[in-house]
Amino acid sequence: MYQLTHIISYLFEIYSFLVIARVLMSWVPDMERTGFGQWLVRLTEPYLAIFRRFIPPFGMIDISPIVALLALQLIERGLMTVLGSFF
Repeated sequence: MYQLTHIISYLFEIYSFLVIARVLMSWVPDMERTGFGQWLVRLTEPYLAIFRRFIPPFGMIDISPIVALLALQLIERGLMTVLGSFF
C-alpha cells in the first residue's frame, strides 16, 4: 500500500509540473510549435480545457491553470484518503 500511494503521489506531482511548464511555455512565443510544446499541449490541454469552459481569461491573464492545479491537489488528497480507508 505504501508503494502504491507513493507512485500515485509522484504521478500527480509530475502532472502538476507539466501544467506549470505549460503555463511557462505560454510566455514564450512559438514554443507550442516545437515538438516538446506539442507534446505538452496534448498532455495538458484535455485537463485544462475543463476549467477554461467555466473560467474565461481576464484580458491577457488566464487563471484557469491555477484553479486546475488546486483541483488536482484536492483530487490527490481525496484519492489518498479513499485509498487510506481501504488499506
